[in-house]
Amino acid sequence: MENVKVRIMLIDGPTLFIEYAGLRLLTDPTFDPPQLYPLGGENLRKYNSPPVTPESLLPIDAVLLSHDHHMDNLDQAGRAFLPSAGRVITTASGAKRLGGETIGLHPWETTTIPLPNGGKLTITATPARHGPIGIEPIIGDVVGFVLSTEGHRDIYITGDTVWFEGLEPVAQRFNVGLAVLYAGAAQPRGPFNVTMNSNDALEAASRFKDAKITSVHNYGWSHFIQSPQELETAFKFVGNDRLITLKPAVPVDLTI
Repeated sequence: MENVKVRIMLIDGPTLFIEYAGLRLLTDPTFDPPQLYPLGGENLRKYNSPPVTPESLLPIDAVLLSHDHHMDNLDQAGRAFLPSAGRVITTASGAKRLGGETIGLHPWETTTIPLPNGGKLTITATPARHGPIGIEPIIGDVVGFVLSTEGHRDIYITGDTVWFEGLEPVAQRFNVGLAVLYAGAAQPRGPFNVTMNSNDALEAASRFKDAKITSVHNYGWSHFIQSPQELETAFKFVGNDRLITLKPAVPVDLTI
């Protein structure tokens, strides 16, 4: 297993730019300015503008869209950006809504992208549960993604999910060198989390034993109740030094 270099850069919320194996990838594009979004009688407030323009990120070989139906994962400007990407990969139900050539995957289904220098990137959709047990029919389909190339360790992107038993097989099936956790303990409706809190993040880190860990989607919105700093404190408290805290628009080069 050879080491491979990865560059990641946090853009905003769940939007992460990834350079891996010669490809340029983007997760859940959100580029709107600060505003209020209606949510069934409540409002979600976005506080920050993204620190870079969508055009500055081009070309993008693929957008990895965990789900299309929540504005904090695909906003208006993010939706307008999708046709600029080489591919859009999302849930099977989301692909039907977005139409066109969007690639839809159920959990454990795969698609591939040719690499510039030969070989292929395999993208595997992974399970996600966007809240407590039983919420799936209410909140809709979500997936995560594992990125794999032959001879190298994998990248795991959780998508919006809490830690639950359905994620255990990800650790069992893949040799994850970098895990990107959607954290923040989001509570858009009522007193329950729909994304990972610090305990969930520590559970995930314990399964991916020697992987580098980073987090996204845990600042800049009114419904996050745990900050990146609180997550960092939790990791330090238990003596886990593998957490990489990202700053918007600051590239980080890793070897996994």
